Amino acid sequence: MLRGHRRAARWTLEQLAEVSGVSARTLSDMERGRSKGPQHRTVTALADALALEGEARRELLELARDGRLRDHWTRPSGLCELPRSVEDFTGRAAELAWMSALLHAESSAGVGVVGLITGSAGLGKTTFAVRAAHSVRQSFPDGVLFLDLFGMSQQPRGAGDALRVLLRALGVPDQQIPGDIQERASLYRSSLRDKRVLVVLDNAASEEQVRPLLQGGGASRTLITTRRLLAGLEGVRRLVLGPLPVPESLELLAGILGERSTSAGESALTRLAELCGGLPLTLRIIGNRLVSRPEWDAAELAARLANEERRLDQFTAGDLKIAHAFGMSYEQLADPARRLFRRLAVIPGRDFGAALTAVAGALPIEDAWNALDDLVDLGLLQDSSAGRYRLHDLVRLFARERLQEEETPAGREAVTGRVESWLLRMATVSGRWFEPGYGPPGRSDPDLPVPSSEEEADWWLRVNVDNWLGAMQAAAGRGRHSLVLDCAESMHWFSERWVHSPHWHQVFALGAESAAALGDLAQQATQLNYLAWVHSVPPADPQAMLRYAAEALELATRGVAKAQIAWSHEYTAGALLLLGRSGEAIPLSLRAAETFKSLGDIDSYVQTLANVANCLRIEGRYAEALQQFRTGLALMDDGGSGMTPSVATHSRPFALIRIGQCLGHLGRRGEAITTLGEGIALLDTLQVSDFRHAGALGTLAALLAEEGRSGESRSTYALAAQVFEAIGDAEASSRCNALAAVAS
Repeated sequence: MLRGHRRAARWTLEQLAEVSGVSARTLSDMERGRSKGPQHRTVTALADALALEGEARRELLELARDGRLRDHWTRPSGLCELPRSVEDFTGRAAELAWMSALLHAESSAGVGVVGLITGSAGLGKTTFAVRAAHSVRQSFPDGVLFLDLFGMSQQPRGAGDALRVLLRALGVPDQQIPGDIQERASLYRSSLRDKRVLVVLDNAASEEQVRPLLQGGGASRTLITTRRLLAGLEGVRRLVLGPLPVPESLELLAGILGERSTSAGESALTRLAELCGGLPLTLRIIGNRLVSRPEWDAAELAARLANEERRLDQFTAGDLKIAHAFGMSYEQLADPARRLFRRLAVIPGRDFGAALTAVAGALPIEDAWNALDDLVDLGLLQDSSAGRYRLHDLVRLFARERLQEEETPAGREAVTGRVESWLLRMATVSGRWFEPGYGPPGRSDPDLPVPSSEEEADWWLRVNVDNWLGAMQAAAGRGRHSLVLDCAESMHWFSERWVHSPHWHQVFALGAESAAALGDLAQQATQLNYLAWVHSVPPADPQAMLRYAAEALELATRGVAKAQIAWSHEYTAGALLLLGRSGEAIPLSLRAAETFKSLGDIDSYVQTLANVANCLRIEGRYAEALQQFRTGLALMDDGGSGMTPSVATHSRPFALIRIGQCLGHLGRRGEAITTLGEGIALLDTLQVSDFRHAGALGTLAALLAEEGRSGESRSTYALAAQVFEAIGDAEASSRCNALAAVAS
């Protein structure tokens, strides 16, 4: 247009330049299209020189203005370009759905829609963000920008520098980018206001870094990835990436291997997937190693990975190394948090609490909380709503590696010994809450947060079972037999409250081994008798009961431990009863009862009387059994009988249940239903839920059905089914559910 007006005026470039004051070079650039958006004052000077008026003048000015706008919004090619996606991306369906929801989310006035993706090292946050961004690219016609904020480096990208790069990517010339960071942020928000752009901010370091990079309201979206929680960011939509489940891990590994996956063997690949811990980075490393070494065998590599001492070294392929990824997070920690992190490697069990953390780190509990927050914030530690913390298996190996390299052998020994000692002493004090003669602990070690009630002791023992049992195993291996034996002995009465725990065989086996190492025949017999009891719990193993009881009897006889001789007879009788040999069982139980009576042990005497009564019940001698059970109940109710009150309280519901069963067999259903109900109610009060509870509910339900009380029978069968299911007896649970259906 400019050339047409100049020629119509019959002027050369030089003549128009002289009249307008605009250089010939500028005029030439405009006419050749090299300058499509000249400044308004330049175009006005040219229109005046050419004497343009009306529509011709307006059209020239508008074309220049449109050109300036196009120049302003033209994004320099290649700047902040989205990285390529990986072809074998696998899984994350729920997370991709989250991304789709983010895309279509409504934005409030002045508040932009921002997605925050967090997770520890190796989980594939960047890979996921890039894949998600590619999948929605068509929804952002004004561009998709990607910027690495270098959050794990020693010098993360500053917000001002990030704004400059993003503004340039949006087409703002360098000379128009303000020097003040607040002005840059304002220009950035205004530049996005009327556009639909997706901005991916990868590897963010802090809230301060990303706040200026967040858009205002409008159709644009921001996606942030970070190892840190960035808990201070307001109004963002959060997605926490977790490890891939084994099926998706296997799918990803097979995708990386391609055709080779068919020859590698499904079992070997599954084992590799499991050992990779659900981390996409480790799966890619292992897949790449196999692809790049065709002669390698997948099963052989899985065997190498099974060695914990060398596992981290195997997760290396070229410039990919999982230890390096963890190390970047580790380097972000202050020295106290680093020290605590590496010492967490000595804690046994899958998870742990803050108090144990403080012991490992030799820190006050307040400092331990602060360090734990730092570890969680960097993704080196996982936390839960229950106040428990957990290290990923590979992160634990990294922590162990740091401990080996950064602390002396004496320092490592001190940490390990301190943790083991604290756990075993804490478990022993908690277990003794339930043992007659102990109860509430008196003066204890000053470093132990002693439970203040049975409920608190019960909770601590259950929640921390993997910790204190792991400490027992380790301490036994290190020859700390007195600590181990004290802990095992303290669990005897508590085990009655948690009969279906799978841990008791190991607890009492360790106790027996430690007693043998100490040369204590009586205690060795005691622990073996406890093992006989363990095998009486369904699914019972009477043959194992007989073996342990016989071994205990031999040791107790040598050690002249009369109580353990009696208990050996009692557990032998229990095994014979399970084998259907009640006639042989009764004399043994009576013999044990006489021994306990002579020793003045009324608690044990009443228990053996109950076993005699149970033998009579099994033989169909219900009236005799009823009388025997009532004799035991009378001793429980008699405050002067010599029974320990806590033992009487625990034993009473079982006596009532047996009495109710005998009454039912004798045809006295009304009394039976009432008595069974009383016993079950007491179990509910004591929070006891085991095979005895489930059996009592089943008996009560049957009696209710016989009385024509079908509704009550149905609901009671349903309760029995729930208890059976909770203790792992699926067959009994199904049977009760079927009976409940019949009752309806």
